[in-house]
Amino acid sequence: MKEVTLYTDGACSGNPGPGGFGVVLLFGGHRKELWGGFRRTTNNRMELLAVIRGLEALKEGCSVTLYSDSKYVLDGLTKGWARRWRANGWRRNRKGEPAINPDLWTQLLDLCDEHEMRYQWVKGHAGDPENERCDELSTAALARPNLPADEQFERTERGLAPSLFDAA
Repeated sequence: MKEVTLYTDGACSGNPGPGGFGVVLLFGGHRKELWGGFRRTTNNRMELLAVIRGLEALKEGCSVTLYSDSKYVLDGLTKGWARRWRANGWRRNRKGEPAINPDLWTQLLDLCDEHEMRYQWVKGHAGDPENERCDELSTAALARPNLPADEQFERTERGLAPSLFDAA
């Protein structure tokens, strides 16, 4: 399997507010940067989407080391939370509290299954050059004019998508 290093970051101006994500993919001597944003979203959605977009960019199954400063993303993956939420119909606990962002967690779990994944937490804003670059990409993305809608988030925020929490 090809060894790929994936750095990701998400940012939001306000939470919710305009948001962006940044990705740096490294393979051998190759480098690819990705970014994007939405007019109204959350920081956690952008953290998840950064990983999703990075994994989607891979053309085949790879051995991926993911570097992220998001405990939300890393804990959801490494502690088995997201898989447990999915197995419980996107409920977080016995009280039936809904898991947040199941649309993105579903995509991320499916993509992780295509690769051999390793996870590494990196402290944000602590001088790691690739993490800093992802932060630059994500903050530049959220500042762009005419950002598209994060339609799933906006529908849910308006109460128009109750199935968000029930869909698998």
